[in-house]
Amino acid sequence: MNVAGELREDSRFRARKVTFARLTRGNVTPPLWKSARVGYLSYVPPETVEVRRSTRRRRTVSAYRDGDKTIVLLPAGLSLTDEEQWVRRMLDRLAAKEQRRKPSDDDLLDRATDLATRYLDGKAFPTSVRWVENQRHRWGSCTPDHGTIRLSTRLRGMPAWVVDYVIMHELVHLLVPSHGPRFWELVERYPRAERARGFLEGFSMGVNGSVEEC
Repeated sequence: MNVAGELREDSRFRARKVTFARLTRGNVTPPLWKSARVGYLSYVPPETVEVRRSTRRRRTVSAYRDGDKTIVLLPAGLSLTDEEQWVRRMLDRLAAKEQRRKPSDDDLLDRATDLATRYLDGKAFPTSVRWVENQRHRWGSCTPDHGTIRLSTRLRGMPAWVVDYVIMHELVHLLVPSHGPRFWELVERYPRAERARGFLEGFSMGVNGSVEEC
């Protein structure tokens, strides 16, 4: 951990900036490389972290993003060794949370497969699920003949249960083309269907003044 800024103090906290150098195959031993690519170690470019120690904190630790840096809030009494461990741990947690909210195409396919198994008796397995940039007025679409599902990149960053609802909606379309009673009966097997629809409707009304379809 390299100090990249000066110590700053006031009555509430003292803060300093640190950076974590990017790790590569050249400076990580082979047995550790696989795990080293997870979380904060895979960030490119190197991440800047501002550590803030507060006398008001006794036991809790928290972290959040602020532009191109991460703020980590720690109790004032932690040792430097404990500080480094907590900073690394919080960066891992943030990275995992962001990965869940911004899944890759492969992650989307895994989630679709899981949803089909749990709620559709394994009858609607897609061949692919991917993000697309060109869906500005729909949350998702599918091509039943090819078993493909496409999700608007506008969903990225939304709660995972909302993304899962859109996937579920398109999975059902692989079985039922229209929005008839049978379609909605299958969609409603997803426990958060009504809540997710309300979330998307509220978002659409706030941004566009109209409700968008899946």
